Amino acid sequence: MKAGVIGVGVMGKNHVRVYTEIKGVDEVWVYDPDEEAMKEVMEQYDAQCTASLPQLLNNVDFVSVCAPTKFHTEIAKEAIEKGVHCLVEKPLASTYVEALELCELASNSDVITGVGHIERFNPVVQEIKRLIHSPKLISIKRHNPTSSRITDVDVVVDLMIHDIDIVWNSLLKEKEYTLYSIYAEDVACVLSTFNHCIVSMSASRVACKKIRFIYVEDEGYTLEGDLMSHELYIYRYPKRYEQINAVYRQENLIEKVLIGRVEPLKEELRSFVNAINGKGEFPVSFEDGAQNIKIAEEIKNGKKFEGIHTSHGNC
Repeated sequence: MKAGVIGVGVMGKNHVRVYTEIKGVDEVWVYDPDEEAMKEVMEQYDAQCTASLPQLLNNVDFVSVCAPTKFHTEIAKEAIEKGVHCLVEKPLASTYVEALELCELASNSDVITGVGHIERFNPVVQEIKRLIHSPKLISIKRHNPTSSRITDVDVVVDLMIHDIDIVWNSLLKEKEYTLYSIYAEDVACVLSTFNHCIVSMSASRVACKKIRFIYVEDEGYTLEGDLMSHELYIYRYPKRYEQINAVYRQENLIEKVLIGRVEPLKEELRSFVNAINGKGEFPVSFEDGAQNIKIAEEIKNGKKFEGIHTSHGNC
């Protein structure tokens, strides 16, 4: 099989690297308007370069679209119309309307499609999904130091959309919810209420510490996970409370869950290749990606603080 990668920025380079490591992928072709960047990737990973997008689509069986978000819809349409299986890096499109157009186009074709919401393949998220029964509270924090890498989308679409996908398409999957948001270009906080669960999410691009934290309170236990270190802990109800000289003492049972050391991107791309080969469905559909954009737009339609001034210094 021949893989194509469109756009060789940081994420695109990782797609090229991983495809060269996946069994059954014989060649990797790349296209990027930046010829120097394309040449660098070609030399580093022994990839094939193409002079144009149509040339790439004529030479591959499937593609990863890793170009800037504003080009996703145009590129994905061209790939699908050519009959090339298509994985689009998150977000699926610039707007919900564009995402729906892609959903309709894909549903009327025979190509395998998907969206690169990589956290769906994070072993901590998968284990939490397996463990939860009736969550009452979910809290997710995703904070980044300032970066010049992403310039065409705000913090909701850049960072928080990962956690939107985790909540709405993996952990809860409830259609009825109420959403409250406070939003600025580089900082966002969201509170959502579902039938029996409250969800809080925060995202920042001006932090001095990188955080990927998820916390779940369920009936009888609490889960605490780090999405970067792949560590997950379970806290059970305390066996005993005591009060000694007006100081409370509490004993808890704490379990560390054994998490396999896997690279989520490799799991994602392997799953996509398997789906193309008829070995199961790719779990992140265009419909999932469209819903994530819809919720992101609802968040951005909340209360916006125009007066917030964020520092862009290096932390």
